[in-house]
Amino acid sequence: MKLVIAPDSFKESLSAEDVALAIAQGWRTVYPEADIQLCPMADGGEGTVDAVLAASGGQRRERQVCGPLGQSVLAHWGWLEDGQAVIEMAAASGLHWVAPAQRDACVTTSYGTGELILEALDAGASRIILGIGGSATNDGGAGLLQALGVRLLDANDQSLAPGGAALLDLQRIDLDGLDPRLAKVEILVAADVDNPLCGPRGASHVFGPQKGASPEQVQLLDRALGHFADVLAAALGDDHRDVPGVGAAGGLGFAARAVLGASFRPGIELVAELSGLAEAMQNADLAITGEGRLDGQSLHGKTPVGVARVAQAAGVPVIALAGSLGEGYQRLYEVGIEAAFSLAPGPLTLEQAMRDAATELTARAADLARLWCLARR
Repeated sequence: MKLVIAPDSFKESLSAEDVALAIAQGWRTVYPEADIQLCPMADGGEGTVDAVLAASGGQRRERQVCGPLGQSVLAHWGWLEDGQAVIEMAAASGLHWVAPAQRDACVTTSYGTGELILEALDAGASRIILGIGGSATNDGGAGLLQALGVRLLDANDQSLAPGGAALLDLQRIDLDGLDPRLAKVEILVAADVDNPLCGPRGASHVFGPQKGASPEQVQLLDRALGHFADVLAAALGDDHRDVPGVGAAGGLGFAARAVLGASFRPGIELVAELSGLAEAMQNADLAITGEGRLDGQSLHGKTPVGVARVAQAAGVPVIALAGSLGEGYQRLYEVGIEAAFSLAPGPLTLEQAMRDAATELTARAADLARLWCLARR
């Protein structure tokens, strides 16, 4: 039989590749001769570069860049042989770089992501794929623009300090220093949300609390992003704040769209395309996907749903494995996932679940293989 294994990572526990390997190990205890296609997936957040490189055979490159709090961090990105660069914002400006006690959405910066874009330009990229999930920032992409040569100036013609709160002091935007190479490069943003920049569904209200913003700071940051949009609209003659998706990554999608002319694609669609998932599904008997948690929110652009859509087009049934199943996970059955299972063998702490994830994935995959064997008798 042919099995396609196409999971996302289990955040802070296992990479997508490690998840796929653990599932394959379990399946082979029952079907040792199975044709197993490993297709690690991602939706634009952490693991996007590795998922694409695992399928394409491109190069993984690294550079020291400015982290979310101004510290130096070693960030990776991907180079494909056809001149495409794959960058995940999380590698440079991700929430994992900031300890929970230090999270402050008012001061974190996306500057390091801009530095990775400069690195791709220096390499001669003709197309940059920018995954923008997992960020620690709420600066509207201001830091990214500063890294690329844009000057954000206050009333004294001084450059703004890092972070979203500083945007309240913005008086003028000087675009003359924007790296001219950007005009010749296609930028494609991989995002899994459709939020606007401001308002109740905007970056600050929806994502700010995850990044350490208090209710008062959420209001402040929303005003700051609105002011940023006002000043930028005056400079460009066009207002992009309500375009779906520009609220992603603390508003970095806004800067990418308004200043860099980026286009948007759902992250899982783009990664599936680059990874050749549709080709892998041909003549498959079954696909297994999964991620750390499945619930009703997984319908909104998450990896298992994207995998299910590709599988449905090929007539392949899909089973999902997850660290936990949350409220509304049954809605996944409406979009092509035939069944979903949690890994937990019984009551356990989050620490235990993360520590034992690989072992439990292998065990549950073996159980599924036994059930599959029984069903086909």
